[in-house]
Amino acid sequence: MRDLIGRDDVRAAYAVQSVLHERALAAGRRVAGRKIGLTAPAVQAQLGVDQPDFGVLYADMDVTADATRSGVETTRLLQPKIEAEVAFVLAKDLHSPTADGTFRAEELADAIAAVVPALEIVDSRVAGWDISFGDTVADNASSGLYVLGTDRAEPDLFGPDLDAGLAAVSMTMMRGDAADAEQVSAGHGADCLGSPLRALAWLASTAVRFGDPLRAGQVVLAGALGPMVPVAAGDTFRADITGLGSVAARFTPSSREHS
Repeated sequence: MRDLIGRDDVRAAYAVQSVLHERALAAGRRVAGRKIGLTAPAVQAQLGVDQPDFGVLYADMDVTADATRSGVETTRLLQPKIEAEVAFVLAKDLHSPTADGTFRAEELADAIAAVVPALEIVDSRVAGWDISFGDTVADNASSGLYVLGTDRAEPDLFGPDLDAGLAAVSMTMMRGDAADAEQVSAGHGADCLGSPLRALAWLASTAVRFGDPLRAGQVVLAGALGPMVPVAAGDTFRADITGLGSVAARFTPSSREHS
């Protein structure tokens, strides 16, 4: 896309994303929430960008039910990578920012029904992940699939200052079964725009500015807490986030690999 719209034309990139989103809705896909991307300095460095972006989560992207049972089929993906994140389930709409277009921390906390550990399986239509900011935004922020953990925490679990509490969480992601697992990614809440709550604040404000506010019941993936890791058929991943618990996913070989 960068050859058509440029590497960093934000307005053009989101215009492309919007066209594809309207096509998705027309085809019957249902919105489940939003994702924030490129929040961790490590991931920004991996992709050579210096600002966050957002994309749409559709209901058919939620593979929570399959993640540890039948497994996530790699045939649904092109060149997947995985990252551990904090997710929010919203209890209220976020459509009325303050006069300066921002949301107060206490307003955000009041709008959160649950804080959940999550895995985002990112993907790209651009070969070799050779992407610019324009490419990834146009490609729905390189969204693929996502998994939500069964552990759910209420915001007050993190203390009177939710921003500080979420900034202090730590994440470790392991690949492999328990007996031979290796650490493949690690990070902290502070690596996500300073705090996952600040990432939510950025998205809530941006969504209002784009005319499509965040709504009650939606899931928001706040962004990676550490570097993303390539996924291969047969892999198993488990991420542990302090104060939240764990989330896991297993990837099953494609039919082609069985043949």
